[in-house]
Amino acid sequence: MKNITITMDDAAAEWVRVEAARRATSVSRLVGEWLAERMRQEDAYAQAMRDALAFESWGRAEPPLPRAAQYER
Repeated sequence: MKNITITMDDAAAEWVRVEAARRATSVSRLVGEWLAERMRQEDAYAQAMRDALAFESWGRAEPPLPRAAQYER
């Protein structure tokens, strides 16, 4: 575990202190959990994007018929 120092305005500091107390945890642990969750979300989003971009269509491989040929059927 690493210790870091963060700077925030007074209103944000007061809010996070109250939120941490409400959850019966420390500000440090609360902020650490929020950052870890954000990191997991970003990683999941990035993986989903890679999967989506790598997806190959299940459709037909040949190009569609010209419009006139479609109406002849």
